[in-house]
Amino acid sequence: MSKKTWTTLALIAALVIIFAVSFVVGGLHTNPDERFAGTDSVATSTIEESNPGYQPWFEPFFRPESGEVESGLFALQAAIGGTVLGFAIGALWGRRRGERTALAAAPAEPTP
Repeated sequence: MSKKTWTTLALIAALVIIFAVSFVVGGLHTNPDERFAGTDSVATSTIEESNPGYQPWFEPFFRPESGEVESGLFALQAAIGGTVLGFAIGALWGRRRGERTALAAAPAEPTP
């Protein structure tokens, strides 16, 4: 097998391992209500449990009216990030493909 095939297999295996570990860790969570909670709310609850007199430094300047709006904004943020990442990967892939095409089309230099 070629190096590219091994790299692809290794990346797929790493992806499967990451998902498996995340499901195992998520399944071991003791409170089912907080299983899908965000890191902000989990961190806030942990801080409030360990230090009841804690005062936040500031309050958020925007609070969505409902969970649906918050989920929609999060999905929009993820879509924008995915678009930027996809564009960057596509541009790099296109650049590499263009360089290979240019090298293949270039005349070979004569050897002395």
